[in-house]
Amino acid sequence: MSTTARTRTVVRSIPIADPGPLLETLPDEDIIAWTRGTDGFAAWGEATRLTVSGPDRFARAAQWWRELVGSLDIDDQVHVPGTGPVAFGSFTFDDGPSSSVMIVPNVIVGRRDGASWITTIGDADTNLTPPPPPPAPAPVRPPGQIRYSDGTVTSAGYEMAVTAAVNRIAGGTLDKVVLARDLVANTEHDLDPRALLTPLARSYPSCWTFAVDGLIGATPELLVRRTGDHVVSRVLAGTTPRGSDAVVDAQHAADLLASHKDRVEHELAVRSVSESLGPFCSDLVVPRAPEVVRLANVQHLQTDITGRLANGESALDLAAALHPTAAVCGTPTGRARAVIQELEGMDRGRYAGPVGWIDSRGDGAFGIALRCAQLDPADAHSLRMYAGCGIVAGSVPADELAESQTKLLAVRDALEAR
Repeated sequence: MSTTARTRTVVRSIPIADPGPLLETLPDEDIIAWTRGTDGFAAWGEATRLTVSGPDRFARAAQWWRELVGSLDIDDQVHVPGTGPVAFGSFTFDDGPSSSVMIVPNVIVGRRDGASWITTIGDADTNLTPPPPPPAPAPVRPPGQIRYSDGTVTSAGYEMAVTAAVNRIAGGTLDKVVLARDLVANTEHDLDPRALLTPLARSYPSCWTFAVDGLIGATPELLVRRTGDHVVSRVLAGTTPRGSDAVVDAQHAADLLASHKDRVEHELAVRSVSESLGPFCSDLVVPRAPEVVRLANVQHLQTDITGRLANGESALDLAAALHPTAAVCGTPTGRARAVIQELEGMDRGRYAGPVGWIDSRGDGAFGIALRCAQLDPADAHSLRMYAGCGIVAGSVPADELAESQTKLLAVRDALEAR
């Protein structure tokens, strides 16, 4: 995207009739999505992007976005969060050399609380009102046969890493560490990203389904949402499988609430978020006890923390302050990160990092990139999926491996959906 004194870029949002299911508007490449239920965004094309890495990646991205917004002519005829210019971001878990991205699409179709709109980006001569209708998307291409193989660490290697982490915790050097593992899938045909995205959204309607620069998933964990001066963060930590019927399911939930190991893990995650979010809020409400949330494949302990902003920080500023939470890193943070680097044996890339969106007003939402897979940009037949488990005192390596396998089913089942 280029701007000059004579030709400025115009961002135009206009109301439209209900477009139907948002993900069904997407083409088969260069897609971006952020949806939950029937609301969210489906976007495509790329007007501009920022690629950034290192410990200052969030600050540099925030500065880039402020400068870009200031260079645009904005014609917003809808005036709700998510209209006007929007950037979609996906950030690495670690401070190392792997790349984080911010992307501004060419076209965004959005829906929020019954209002639907389309946002287009271009110069004043080509950005027409109304815009031409998007072309009909091509049918979703099935992946064909799928072959799975170990990722960076084998199942046995993962259990050994969990054992080592439990020993560190017993030695008093840390309270919790999250260890992740990966699994590689190779498909018979070139992978259509919609073949993964749409089944995830269908199976996990209460999660935030996302696609940003080839990272596709459905996360149950909202790192932060900022709407005006209202802030919310959803903490999930502590996991049990779904039951075979309603009675068994209820018993699993009761056992989860009664589990000392899971309650400790959850409390550490809640404390991590409340301590990071508190300095930005004039009011902060932290429920005293978690509730159980049921997803298609697992149940989690959940706590929603809410607050009111004191100084107007943006959604991206808040995501930077909150990352990484104890739910995906551990406690204390510095020691947990060092143990992850020592024991995990892989580069997480953008797994477990913030993923979401920000508009020109600073409103936006960032989830934690969980239950996700990264498409291989060099091989259209390959993707890498991730899952992690919180390790605390009392963790059993075989149980943690089984939990990671259950979490990997979210992406596996979506990939195998027909």
